[in-house]
Amino acid sequence: MRTKVRNLLALGTSKRQAILTAISSKGYWHLSKTLATQTGMTNDWLKNQRLISARALWMRAHGYT
Repeated sequence: MRTKVRNLLALGTSKRQAILTAISSKGYWHLSKTLATQTGMTNDWLKNQRLISARALWMRAHGYT
């Protein structure tokens, strides 16, 4: 649990939200929809992780960019 809290705090999530998310017994897929993960893992953060955007790929394939 401490690791989850530390990781969420490092992403910039509030302490309260990080703790509430860490004590949850839900799996990672369900936790991805929580306020704590969505405030910490922003679109800019995801781009910095070099993750590919499905929207950007679709737009490139259809000639929008």
